[in-house]
Amino acid sequence: MALQLNGVFQYPCAITPFGNRKKVYFQAQATPSRTQRIMEGIAVSGEVGGAGGAYSYSALKRLDQLWSKICSASEVVEEPQKVVSAVPGSFKVSEHVGNSEEMFDVIVCGGTLGIFIATALSSKGLRVGVVERNVLKGREQEWNISRKELLELVEVGVLTEDDIEEATAASFNPNRCGFEGKGDIWVQGILNLGVSPVKLVEIVKERFDSLGGVTFEGYSVSNISVYQDAAVLQLKEGKTLFSRLIIDAMGNFSPIVKQIRCGRKPDGMCLVVGTCCRGFKENSASDVIFSSASTKEAGQSLVQYFWEAFPAGSGPVDRTTYMFTYVDPQPGSPQLEELLEDYWDLMPKYQDVPLDDLEILRIIYGIFPTYRDSPLPAAYDRILQFGDASGIQSPVSFGGFGSLTRHLGRLTTGIYEALEGNFLDSKSLSMLNPYMPNLSSSWLFQRAMSAKKQSNVPPDFINELLFANFMSMQKLGDPVLRPFLQDVIQFGPLVKTLGLVMLTRPQILPSIFKQVGIPVLLDWSGHFIMLGYYTFLSTFLDPAISPLIGSFPAKMRYEWKRGLEAWQYGAGLDYKLSPSETHETAKRSDPSKRIV
Repeated sequence: MALQLNGVFQYPCAITPFGNRKKVYFQAQATPSRTQRIMEGIAVSGEVGGAGGAYSYSALKRLDQLWSKICSASEVVEEPQKVVSAVPGSFKVSEHVGNSEEMFDVIVCGGTLGIFIATALSSKGLRVGVVERNVLKGREQEWNISRKELLELVEVGVLTEDDIEEATAASFNPNRCGFEGKGDIWVQGILNLGVSPVKLVEIVKERFDSLGGVTFEGYSVSNISVYQDAAVLQLKEGKTLFSRLIIDAMGNFSPIVKQIRCGRKPDGMCLVVGTCCRGFKENSASDVIFSSASTKEAGQSLVQYFWEAFPAGSGPVDRTTYMFTYVDPQPGSPQLEELLEDYWDLMPKYQDVPLDDLEILRIIYGIFPTYRDSPLPAAYDRILQFGDASGIQSPVSFGGFGSLTRHLGRLTTGIYEALEGNFLDSKSLSMLNPYMPNLSSSWLFQRAMSAKKQSNVPPDFINELLFANFMSMQKLGDPVLRPFLQDVIQFGPLVKTLGLVMLTRPQILPSIFKQVGIPVLLDWSGHFIMLGYYTFLSTFLDPAISPLIGSFPAKMRYEWKRGLEAWQYGAGLDYKLSPSETHETAKRSDPSKRIV
């Protein structure tokens, strides 16, 4: 028999007197981990839904339990609950017809990021409802983003520029990319704003309310019945809602997504831990990505740690630092609590400040699964995945706010046209989450940044490879470096970067093959070819077709618009470098640390 104390199993010895066994248990309980002691010494309040919205030790342990389940040897994490059912016939002749006095055009499930698409659709005159299982509010920890990305919310009509100023808690420059003493690359205007999610969500929610939107707080999704002419949403609290379309914005662990993916294990995972602390004297610049060491052991795995650090808006000496790593979800993968134990040792060295000199305001942690077959096509009529639930974010990023801003305009227009033409079958809705070769080709970068025990490459290989890539992009200038730093892969810049790396660092090519493996490289080659093909189609065929689309029949017009968008966004050509950005990169580096 085993007793589980603080997440560790303790086995009593049969030949030991009972009193001694009791003493062993007492000692185990009296020696919590450093992480537990620190977290239980911090007052926690205002935990909310969404990634990074919980800060307590008990929430950390629950997430580690979920992570352990994902890391099991089984390819199926758990048999998913059946949430969505297709029902033949019309809901007007079903048992629900007497309750259908309130019919929505759209119901968005999941409010933290769902409120943005809900507000954008409301601004087009649609009747929209939002279902949120918690109180609809943003987390305390800031989102880091660039002004260019926030302005995309202004273009859609969700925010005004005054709203951006009100929600921006911190602004800082320059921004560093660096790898284990090899040299630093400095840029301007990348993730250089700290936006308050509390304020931002509050602003957007007020706008949603003013447009006639309806919010259902404290309600959870139970099941969805999809009829020919409507979707019926049953909530666990007993309420029933009706809608022409349901948008699933419930994040990476949406129960609908679990059903679609049949509980399948993710292909990769980004693990993130961090803090927001007070007491930093040097606090004017940020780190977009920084690696201060080679690979190391964590749990029973080999990991490569990366860092991000940003000044926080809560005070001039407050700073947020994230430590993250990419892993395969396999038995022996490190727990978040193990990562935090490393974090307490490594963060003071990284930031050059003793831990005792810092006041810890919040502890941050999260797991971000990624799948090769993303974005996720619609599997059911009248249901569409959005945001993290759709897998539209880059596999090398954690958190989906940046990808939300990039795709919000495209999705708002597409959803509105699907509703207007009643193109709500799964095939038509899937055109809103199409195959995007630039997103699929990003998988190579996650594979390259994931340490593996069996790869037989030097411990500093990942840092060497990344530094070579970043130095090549820096030499090629802003049109190459800036889109990449904002998770946008484009064919021309990628070809130039890979070509320059092969010319200047040919000695690392054998290690690349060992690190990522031949099957991954072959798979990536197909996406790379498609990236070039989409670039060609969007550059040369799109201008010839676009003027003609207005004369097409409605369904054909809808399909061609979605196809042209797939070419443009799938090639990364939606990203336009503004005139001001071409002068923003400050290409500074310590010459003594550069490898020429």
